[in-house]
Amino acid sequence: MTENRADDRADEHDRTVNNPGPGRTEPAGTGATARHAMTGTRVDPGEHRARRRFGGSGAATRKRAVGLLATVISVVTTVVVLILAVHILFVVFEANTGNDIVHWFGARADDLAWQFKDVFQPDNAKADVAVNYGLAALVYLVVGRVIVSAVRRAAA
Repeated sequence: MTENRADDRADEHDRTVNNPGPGRTEPAGTGATARHAMTGTRVDPGEHRARRRFGGSGAATRKRAVGLLATVISVVTTVVVLILAVHILFVVFEANTGNDIVHWFGARADDLAWQFKDVFQPDNAKADVAVNYGLAALVYLVVGRVIVSAVRRAAA
């Protein structure tokens, strides 16, 4: 008796898979009376939409490229400012200079603060780093934002 139920289920499956359904003479997507698989509406095989190229129009592509450039500039300047800020924190709170992370941030900050290292010369070493490297971070931040603004304005 269980074999008959399994055969009945298989027959039912075959009828539903092979039968295109009421109103259909062929499976969806074939022949002149094809129907859309999801909506069931008739689809004329000769009717199709012209595909747009991936890039779109030249103006839209240029706008996306300029927007991407502005984002990259913004991210780079933010990373530079963060490196300088972390170094300032490490110096002010007397982080272990033997630590590799502290050393890495210090080396990067020294490279990035090039001309700003001795603009001001206070007596306190912590104040020296905080003021001069802070000035470098501020300059990077302002110049970066001005460049991003100019790039985005050029895209409009």
